[in-house]
Amino acid sequence: MVFGTIDEGSIPPRRTMKFIIISGGVLSGLGKGVTSASIGLLLKSRGIKVTAMKCDMYLNIDAGTMNPIEHGEVFVTDDGVETDQDLGHYERFLGINLSRENYTTNGQIYKLVLDKERSLDYDGKCVEPYHHLPPEIIKKWYLAGEKHNADVVLVELGGTVGEYEGLLFFESIRRLKLMCPKDVVLVHVGYLPAPPSIGELKSKPLQQSVSQLNSLGLMPDFIVCRSEKAVDEKRKGKIALASGLAIENIVSNPDVGSIYEVPLILEKQGFAQKIIKKLKLKHHTKDLSAWINLIKSIKKAKKELRIGIVGKYQKTGDYVLTDSYVCVVESLKHAGWKFGITPKVIWIDSEEKNADYTNLDGIIVPQGWGKRGIEGKIKAVKYARENNVPYLGLCFGMQMAVIEFARNILRLKEANSTEIDPKTKYPVIHIMPNQKEYLEKKQYGGTIRLGSWPCVLKKRSRLSIIYGGKTLIHERHRHRYEFNNIFKEKFEKASMVFSGTSPDGKLVEAIELPNHRFFVGTQFHPEYVSRPLSPHPIFVSFLTSML
Repeated sequence: MVFGTIDEGSIPPRRTMKFIIISGGVLSGLGKGVTSASIGLLLKSRGIKVTAMKCDMYLNIDAGTMNPIEHGEVFVTDDGVETDQDLGHYERFLGINLSRENYTTNGQIYKLVLDKERSLDYDGKCVEPYHHLPPEIIKKWYLAGEKHNADVVLVELGGTVGEYEGLLFFESIRRLKLMCPKDVVLVHVGYLPAPPSIGELKSKPLQQSVSQLNSLGLMPDFIVCRSEKAVDEKRKGKIALASGLAIENIVSNPDVGSIYEVPLILEKQGFAQKIIKKLKLKHHTKDLSAWINLIKSIKKAKKELRIGIVGKYQKTGDYVLTDSYVCVVESLKHAGWKFGITPKVIWIDSEEKNADYTNLDGIIVPQGWGKRGIEGKIKAVKYARENNVPYLGLCFGMQMAVIEFARNILRLKEANSTEIDPKTKYPVIHIMPNQKEYLEKKQYGGTIRLGSWPCVLKKRSRLSIIYGGKTLIHERHRHRYEFNNIFKEKFEKASMVFSGTSPDGKLVEAIELPNHRFFVGTQFHPEYVSRPLSPHPIFVSFLTSML
């Protein structure tokens, strides 16, 4: 299908595909990802095949080189793409594995067009953003649907309307609507602040963001109102009048105790059915029974466990932000609800010299990079090991456990990782051989060990029991450094168990201590694949050890 005179390019031929595009207004961090995932869940519950993708407006090729304090947690797919954390929400709500086709950035689009220009794909024409970028953006949306054989593709645009870097993505919506007016629904998510001095929700900022949409030639089909409390009919009426929508197409999405309640909040307002009617989607009778039971379990979870997460990416100025570890936190919740537990996360800055680990039921040292704050992480490991406090080390956290054991049990006082001290006398953690060349050439982006890899579990180890007696598993990775096997015999003689290795035995994937309530470190990231309806067994076992 050719775009006609307004565009250059074409879309892949296939049966009719529907699109729900979610944009944001007023401010970022509203919860567009959760809104998108919730809409997808409601459609999936009616037998509609859906997939979801995130469009980041950065010129970065992917999220892998972004500072987690600025951008939040990097989520890794099975096929090894470093993406925005919203893909984690999509996978958790929809219960599906996504892939590289479900994520794109401005940088990817520009690179694609520039590569085509270099290979003369445009036959010597002047290559212009307005003409050549939108067709490639639209193709990306179609390819996501093709990859997952979806009837509906949910496309979330990062950032907010009016930002310069996102203009051509909004132009892509306009062109897609021109081409396929019956196949595209635009959902605009905006915020209604409630200033304490005024005492009511104010709709003007949302009205202005809709006006910005209008200036780009777009009119939303639905508006989702994010706010501290439910939006009343008066406010809905004002927004409807200003935006030219029927009042029933203004949807309230207030703050709730758990993000997993959002689908049911939207369902009560008939949101999914309205979208289905608008897009003329074939569907079955909805089945939300499993999700309803999940929410009941969440609300019944009264017992509290105090879990210390010792990180270095949560503090920014005077604020503590948790987006850098969102998958870890969600995984704890998933496992806790299984036992009627609500984990209470105690955030501990690994650079804090006088960090208090007492009164914690368990300790987690999550992912990390570089030398900043590592001594605090090692102290946390030591406290957990010596005081029989359940410990879970995730990737960097496993490496810190190895260093602590080497220093305090093997008496290798200068033991370290070559990432932290390249000249360490005892490099118990060192760079993977194939990674040296990448670093020498400063090829940092997308070159580390990424995606799902097989792991052989040691028979009768704790980890094997956790996985139900399995001896082969697959888990997602994101790292450049590994355990140094020349020290393996020393560790084993001192009782450390290497309970997971690569199939060829060359890479240590998991360690554990046998005479401890729970002491497990994994080089992989189990938190990436935990879901509310299927908690990851490592997190389940971790919390069980505290009961």
